[in-house]
Amino acid sequence: MARRKHRATPPSAPAEKSDNRRHLSMERSAYFARREAAKVLKLVLQGDAKRQSVGSIKTLVYGPSVRNKKGTFALICQTLKYLSIIQDVLKAADVLNSKWKKQDELVYIVTYDILFGQVSSSAVGDAEKFLMRRKEALQAALARLLVKKKVKSVEELIALYDIPDISNPRYVRVNTLKMDVETAVLELQKQFKVHKDDLVPDLLVLPPCSDLHDHHLIKNGNVFMQGKASSMVAAALAPKPEWEVLDACSAPGNKTVHLAALMRGKGKVIACELNEERVKRLKETIRLSGASNIKVVHGDFLDLNPEDPPYSKVRAILLDPSCSGSGTASARLDHLLPSSAPGQAADFTSTERLNKLAAFQRKALAHALSFPEVERVVYSTCSVDQVENEDVVKSVLPLAASNGFQLETPFPEWHRRGLPVVEGAECLLRTDPKEDKEGFFIALFVRRSSGNQSEKPNADGHTHRASTAKRSYVGAHLNLFKMFAHAHLSRRNCSHCDCC
Repeated sequence: MARRKHRATPPSAPAEKSDNRRHLSMERSAYFARREAAKVLKLVLQGDAKRQSVGSIKTLVYGPSVRNKKGTFALICQTLKYLSIIQDVLKAADVLNSKWKKQDELVYIVTYDILFGQVSSSAVGDAEKFLMRRKEALQAALARLLVKKKVKSVEELIALYDIPDISNPRYVRVNTLKMDVETAVLELQKQFKVHKDDLVPDLLVLPPCSDLHDHHLIKNGNVFMQGKASSMVAAALAPKPEWEVLDACSAPGNKTVHLAALMRGKGKVIACELNEERVKRLKETIRLSGASNIKVVHGDFLDLNPEDPPYSKVRAILLDPSCSGSGTASARLDHLLPSSAPGQAADFTSTERLNKLAAFQRKALAHALSFPEVERVVYSTCSVDQVENEDVVKSVLPLAASNGFQLETPFPEWHRRGLPVVEGAECLLRTDPKEDKEGFFIALFVRRSSGNQSEKPNADGHTHRASTAKRSYVGAHLNLFKMFAHAHLSRRNCSHCDCC
């Protein structure tokens, strides 16, 4: 009996249609992701060119306007990593017309996907179709570049462009207003290797590249992604639960809600922020934290009168003002930016810019030291520059002494201290951007009783400090300075990442 020949059954029409729909959906998702990435990349490159970043890569990507955050972040980082190569290839291939030369960022994104990522021949989008038709020319230009640079692979080519691979531990701070540390450890251990930090009690350490942005503990505010040095700032202030505390330049709010947690949700935290958009970010951080003891003040810290009733009982001030951000370049992924390429000098050390920042910082710190009931003031920056750190502290030491303040040592067990250019440098705290993965500076001023201070009982029998010398406040010098500050400074020139 002859055997029947079985033919392979072709895929059914419904299955084929389903595959087509799935493929089309993926292409459309990729289409939108590339355009989202191009918008963010444009802001990043424009800010880098002007040395006036509107935000770190992470801040821009993880803002509310970007839908596919994880994919967009990866696409931008990879495009920046290969950017010098992409630019050389496009120049050598000479395939762009006047239309696409005006859309550099989208061209860079699509070219990266064509050469190193995934773009199918059926890709949707004019940019994708235009560059796919020139794929062979792009690949040929890349091959010529490998020969020209005398390397055999793209990996060797990347090494020539000297793009560092920086891997930092992932730090998360447990929001003790919502969850205790032990519970957070148990929950995070389901996915990650976790251990407690040896210095900050509510800080946990996870492996580098641990992606927590979609983790439920992050989304519900049980933990916050915050760097170690940044977490040390509020802890150094060590406010008591019943105090009134002022966070002078508070947005985006990580340190603000840390203060609220350290105070166990008691007392009062006054969060001052000048920029309207950053006030929105601050309020969202507070909402997420669940803190109920924070009052937001939309205004300039320099406008606050220490003698006014809302501020006359403030016992501690956290001052983390605008700075160059030179200590957090790696956290902001600045090493991926064109300005960090070999032969390019980042503008962190611009003398004029640093002097303008330091002028504001000196005024703000002097103002913080003028509040009548304040017992503790922490001044912090994410800068490694002496002019923003030790020099600022040195400039206010006579005023601090006259108001009964002296420097004290935060975290005595920490080994890295201030530069020996100011009296009391051994009390100042520094972290190193290479050794500690981020560069911060912390100075702690504590008021001690002195000849200028006397304890006087008030109407209800409680005591308060009163100065025998009259405190002067609103003067012409402050008003003139504020005109200067508003003209030349934004309140967050350092473009803090979420880790701050």
